[in-house]
Amino acid sequence: MQLHEYQAKEILKENNVPVPEGKIAATSKASEEIAVSLGGKCVVKAQVHAGGRGKAGGIKIAKDPKEVFEFANQMLGSSLKTFQSGDTEFPINKVYIEKTSDIQSEYYLAVTMDFDLKCPVIIFSTEGGMNIEEVAEKYPDKIIKIHVDPLVGPSPYKIRNLATFFNFDKDVSSQLYKIILELYEIFISYDCSLIEINPLALVSGSKLIALDAKITIDDDSLFRHKDLEALFDESQINKSELDAQKNDLAYIKLNGGEVGCMVNGAGLAMATMDITMKAGAMPANFLDVGGSASEERISEAYNIITSDEDVKLILVNL
Repeated sequence: MQLHEYQAKEILKENNVPVPEGKIAATSKASEEIAVSLGGKCVVKAQVHAGGRGKAGGIKIAKDPKEVFEFANQMLGSSLKTFQSGDTEFPINKVYIEKTSDIQSEYYLAVTMDFDLKCPVIIFSTEGGMNIEEVAEKYPDKIIKIHVDPLVGPSPYKIRNLATFFNFDKDVSSQLYKIILELYEIFISYDCSLIEINPLALVSGSKLIALDAKITIDDDSLFRHKDLEALFDESQINKSELDAQKNDLAYIKLNGGEVGCMVNGAGLAMATMDITMKAGAMPANFLDVGGSASEERISEAYNIITSDEDVKLILVNL
C-alpha cells in the first residue's frame, strides 16, 4: 500500500525526521489560505501515487498566494501521467502546499529490502533529485549501500563511514546519522517495503530536511496496522485492481494485451502468461483466483476480465 507524500511526511514528522512546514488542501481557496499562513512563497504539489511529478507539471513553485490559487486550480480535478506511471493517469484530488526551502545540496536516501541477500538495505547517494536507477547507471560510484542484519540493526560505524566517505562535516554527519536511524526504525515498525526521501536537502543553516517522501507498506502486514488502512486512497488504483483487492484476488492489468487469463496459483499464472506470449499473443492481465476460490470469487474474476475493453479472448487454466 502506497501512501501520499503528505501522509508519509506526517509519519516522518512524528518520528523526528525534519520536514518542511506544509498542509494539505482539497480546494483552490484552501490552498491560497494555507499559502498566506506559510508566508506567501510556496510549492504546490499534486498528491498522486506516481513518481516524476515535477517533470509532468505536478510540482509548481508559486511566488505568492494568488499564484498558489492558480496552480491549485489547474491541478485539482485534473489527472497526471508521468514517465513512471506508464499509460496510467492518476486523478489529482488534493494538493500539498509547502513552504519553500533554500536548497544548498540534494541527496538521496532510502531504506528498502534486498531480496537477494534477504535483509534490509540503506541506500544513500549525493545525486538527489534524480531517479535512482538513472544514478546507478550514470554515477554508480556515488551510491553507498549499507546492508543491515535485521537482528542487530544498522551498524553505527557503517553510517559513520558513509559520512566520512562523502566528507560531511561534523554537524551534518550527526544529523544524517540520526535521520538514518529514525528512518530504519520507521521501516521496521511500520512493516514498510520502501521508505524513500528524494531529495534529502541541505538547506540554509546547514540543516538536513526531507523535501519529498515516499512510503510503501507491505500489504501482507496491514492486519497489524489497522490505523494505516484508513490512509489508502482508492482513487489512485485501477478500478479492476480495486475490485480484485476487495474480493481477495491477485490481479494486475497489463497494457497491450488481448488475452484475459484466469488461473489458480501464482506460479501457474506466470507460466500461463509465458506460454501465451510464446504462442504469439499478449496476456492482458495477471489473475490468480487462488487454489480454493469460491463460486462467487470465480464469478467476480470473470466480471473483472470481461470489463477490460482490451480483452478479445479468455484463457482459463485451472
